[in-house]
Amino acid sequence: MKVSKKKIIYRIIVIVLLIGLACLGIYLKQVKDYKQTVKNMTFKKVNISDIADGTYVGECNVNIISAKVEVTVKSGKISSINLLEHKNERGKTAEKVIDKVLNKQKVDVDAVSGATNSSKVIKKAIENALIKG
Repeated sequence: MKVSKKKIIYRIIVIVLLIGLACLGIYLKQVKDYKQTVKNMTFKKVNISDIADGTYVGECNVNIISAKVEVTVKSGKISSINLLEHKNERGKTAEKVIDKVLNKQKVDVDAVSGATNSSKVIKKAIENALIKG
C-alpha cells in the first residue's frame, strides 16, 4: 500500500498542530498557576530591628517570574539590597521596589505600577532573606 506525498504532508501538519496545541495548553496552565500564586501572596511583618547584623540571601520563584536578592542588615536596619537575579517578562521596572523597601525599611510597600507581579516576587525574595536572619 502506497501512501501519497499529500497524505504524508497532511499527517505531518496535523502532528505539528497537535504538538503546538499541547505546548500552548501547558503554557496557559503555567500562566494561570503563576497568576494565582502571585495573587495569593501575602507578606509577614518582619521586625528588622530583631535581625542580627549580616547578609542574607532570599529567593522567590513563581515559575514565570523569579528573583534572588542579597539583603544586608546593619544596626537593626536594611543597609543594602542587591538583586542577584530577576527573571521577568515585562517587569524590569519592578526593580524600583528595592528603593521603596530601603526607604521605608519594610517589605510591604506599594508595588511598582505596571509591574505588580514582579514587584511582589522581589518583595517576597527580600522577605525570605530577612526571615533567615
